[in-house]
Amino acid sequence: MRDAHTALVRAGLRARVRLRVDGGLKFARDVVVAALLGAEEFGFGTAALLAIGCVMARQCHLNTCPVGIATQDETLRARFAGNPEMVETFFRALAADVRQMLATMGAGSIDEVLGAVDRLRPRSGAEQSVKSLLRPILEPPPQFSCPHEDSSALHIELNRIVDDLESLSLRPYRFSITNEDRAVGAHFSGEVLRRIGSSTLEMTGVDCEFVGTAGQSFGAFLISGANFRLTGEANDYVGKGLCGGSIAITAQAEASERGDVLVGNTVLYGATSGELFVAGRAGERFAVRNSGALAVVEGVGRHGCEYMTAGVVVILGPAGGNLGAGMTGGLAYLLCGDAADRMNQAQMNRDSVRFSTLEPHEEQSLRRILRRHLQLTGSPRAAGLLSCSALPLLRVEPVMPPCSIEDTWAPILSRLAAEEARSYGREKLLTSERPVVQ
Repeated sequence: MRDAHTALVRAGLRARVRLRVDGGLKFARDVVVAALLGAEEFGFGTAALLAIGCVMARQCHLNTCPVGIATQDETLRARFAGNPEMVETFFRALAADVRQMLATMGAGSIDEVLGAVDRLRPRSGAEQSVKSLLRPILEPPPQFSCPHEDSSALHIELNRIVDDLESLSLRPYRFSITNEDRAVGAHFSGEVLRRIGSSTLEMTGVDCEFVGTAGQSFGAFLISGANFRLTGEANDYVGKGLCGGSIAITAQAEASERGDVLVGNTVLYGATSGELFVAGRAGERFAVRNSGALAVVEGVGRHGCEYMTAGVVVILGPAGGNLGAGMTGGLAYLLCGDAADRMNQAQMNRDSVRFSTLEPHEEQSLRRILRRHLQLTGSPRAAGLLSCSALPLLRVEPVMPPCSIEDTWAPILSRLAAEEARSYGREKLLTSERPVVQ
């Protein structure tokens, strides 16, 4: 942190970025020391978990969390006694302690002590080890900040959809998107829940098409009834925390045939329900900690389906190494019968998962999913597989499955049936009546 702050100051670029630090932050003293070293933002993970009752049993990947946080076992989940107010109380108390410490230093805000290492003193015997950290920056050059650019236009336009929901004057929507537009979907979902609740959107549904390159966290935390379709590509964290929404990403048939990478790393991280269809490949850590969502993708990088506990992932292309590591629930499907099969088998984490052949009812469900994938993305790979008399797929399942195949598929098929019923008779193709929002 200190090296990054120092290098940016010496280059005259410090005012153009915000530095964030995390890793074991728990107390107000940690925050103030990090600020004195040059940090402006602070990430908390373990401390927030402890606030809602985590006991650090370190068995999250085993589906046996004793306090019901990281498990799909309903008996164990019944033990969970946490609520959002616990986390809120922790951070309010932390903020109060930070303000008190700043006041004793004669400062009114974090910005007033940013990078002020002259306020730090090493512990006895540690002078040499931290000497470089506490060295002041001599004669720093002028710092020039970037002009502020308003990137909230797309969020504001999406919020207008909520106005239409309230007046029941729904229609398809089409927007232009750039990589400056981050967390598109999370903001919209929050606005829907605040203003009208989720039931209206679940009953009516809303279709939004985006054209361009999406920034990070496209479709994150998207709620049920929201259907996002992106023609283009997206950065990391697509569908992070997906909770019922539907996301489809395509760059036309040629991209699918070439095997273009259309989404970045850590896609579908921690999703609980919903659908993701990608007519192209994804980066590393696809569907990590997926706990209930459906995904169809045409190739993934390393560590796919890591720590997955529920849901279904269909991979219509190559898969990187360490596939299924720590997977304790859910199902994945890979191509078989060719070179891709041999490569996939070599890359699979056999300590956690195993291959099995399809059962007849599975093939019916998979064909239904592939038809949906073809409908939403126009994928030629899906079209080719549907023309086969028998699907060339193998099932990847945990070595010790927590439930039957039927039980794993049941919530997926139930949501799919609800979405099909909701969209029946509704025009899915977007018209040109609404201009693209720039």
